[in-house]
Amino acid sequence: MLPMVTVKDVPGQLMVEKLSEVLKQYEELKPPEWAKFIKTNPANERPPDEPVEVWWYKRVASVLRRVYLLGPIGLSRLRKYYGGTKRRRHGMRKRHKVKGSGKLLRYILQQLEKAGLIQWVDSPRKGRAITKKGKELLDKVAEEVAKEYYKGEPKISLEVKL
Repeated sequence: MLPMVTVKDVPGQLMVEKLSEVLKQYEELKPPEWAKFIKTNPANERPPDEPVEVWWYKRVASVLRRVYLLGPIGLSRLRKYYGGTKRRRHGMRKRHKVKGSGKLLRYILQQLEKAGLIQWVDSPRKGRAITKKGKELLDKVAEEVAKEYYKGEPKISLEVKL
């Protein structure tokens, strides 16, 4: 029996993959028509290689996890997190940082609000924060991931032998 498991206790990539499968069941979370044409970040040269139905839900799951971990969080901090370094041509110019796509993140946040998984808060900081429904969903998925991830691990004893 595992103790109380939260999102912080499981690897992020496994959490996002499992959560993206769960989020496909939500009617409010659907990729828009324009999603197959956009780059997720101005530093990228091309749109994602995965089909829209795959990368969209992974990004939604990643944003939801990020709101859980850092919330309340605003759009500008999310843009900074999902940004990258843009390659500048013309010889020896250095790369410089660019923020991620604002329209994409704003659309995802609006969909998550409609689904009731996040909400806008004014205090103690302004931004989007996780709701009770969203926290329950994430903790339930984290528990499932932990059961799979820690299944083969040996039991760790906290007893000190002298």
